[in-house]
Amino acid sequence: MEAGRVKKWSLILLIVFFAFAGTNHFIDPEFYYPLIPPYLVFVEAINILSGALEILLGIGLIFKPTRKYSAYLIIVMLIAFIPSHIHFIQLGGCISKGLCVPLWVAWMRLLLIHPLMLFWVWSHRLSHISIFR
Repeated sequence: MEAGRVKKWSLILLIVFFAFAGTNHFIDPEFYYPLIPPYLVFVEAINILSGALEILLGIGLIFKPTRKYSAYLIIVMLIAFIPSHIHFIQLGGCISKGLCVPLWVAWMRLLLIHPLMLFWVWSHRLSHISIFR
């Protein structure tokens, strides 16, 4: 497969990822509430805002004129999610009535997967690929 096709499918996968992740904030909000650190008091509003942003910014990646701005805003959003990852580690990798993983997995989310997500988005910020062709 040529590099251009790989880049195109990488972009499509990124768009689908954020659209699905954002939609899930509305389908299963109770999953996200315990992941929000307790010092952030407007849990429901934070969940709605983050879900809506994930959907809207994911859609923004589709179009060349908005791709760069959407990518930069997704990067800011992912950085804003770091306290949630730290909170999850502080909880020992388990939240009540929900996600429970070994602590090393929680650490890998913060130290490996999150930076890879940032890089993935960064790599598409200046992409001129059309996903419609």
